[in-house]
Amino acid sequence: MIFSCSRALGILGCLALLLIPVIAPADEITVFAGSASQPPLEELAAAYRQQTGNRVILHFGGSGTMLNQIRLTGAGDLYIPGSPDFLSKAQRFQLLDPGAKILAYLLPAIIVPKGNPAKISGLNDLARPGLRVGMADPEGVCVGLYGVELLAFNHQLEKVRPNLVGMVESCAKAAAMIPLGQVDAVLGWREFGSWNPAASEVILLRPEQIPRIAYIPAAVIRTSSRKRAAGDFLRFLTGPEGAAVFARWGYITDETDIRRLAPQATLGGEYPLPGDWQ
Repeated sequence: MIFSCSRALGILGCLALLLIPVIAPADEITVFAGSASQPPLEELAAAYRQQTGNRVILHFGGSGTMLNQIRLTGAGDLYIPGSPDFLSKAQRFQLLDPGAKILAYLLPAIIVPKGNPAKISGLNDLARPGLRVGMADPEGVCVGLYGVELLAFNHQLEKVRPNLVGMVESCAKAAAMIPLGQVDAVLGWREFGSWNPAASEVILLRPEQIPRIAYIPAAVIRTSSRKRAAGDFLRFLTGPEGAAVFARWGYITDETDIRRLAPQATLGGEYPLPGDWQ
């Protein structure tokens, strides 16, 4: 009888263990992103983890550098470059699933230190002798590519080129040149002004000077092993909470609103970098 009771208790114990709910491990999503979206993406990744338990690993850098990481390693679940130019490149390499989404829009502008000590009022001032103009590397960074396009469109490329310094490797590094006191102005995104408003301010360009509006696209990487989780995070980014966070960081999320600032500009597309800049 003792043996029978012990055996029965053992069986009941095993059954009890089977009835304990199994907690599925949280998904881990890896994102390769151009740093044009860094502040809102960091906030949204933290919010998403708090709400779902799913960790989002963010890798930031130049959009071209992030693209090369995906090509070389086949790793990652989402690609979020800083402009449609690099999305198109990734699509040509067949690295992405169809169905890319737009997270926010970007407008080229001039960023200066708070108070604008060099008294820069527009694009032509960037050719002033002795002025230090910061810009990102146009080969691998979205805002650098747009900077070259902007200067060429306004016939200022060769005039401003002697003043260019830095040629840094990401949007984040380009934006940081102002608070670090490295330059008098940066050819950047309008949105840089909201990253560090205590140290910088934005000089908007005239609408007719802007040839093209950029946007931040996001797409699932074709080789992702977590496509469902990646798709869920992408829907979170494009949903109301995602739009609210981008707006809080000074980004425009509605196409109608961005077109008011540059009604004649094209939206999206690609700009072929001139050969002497490659």
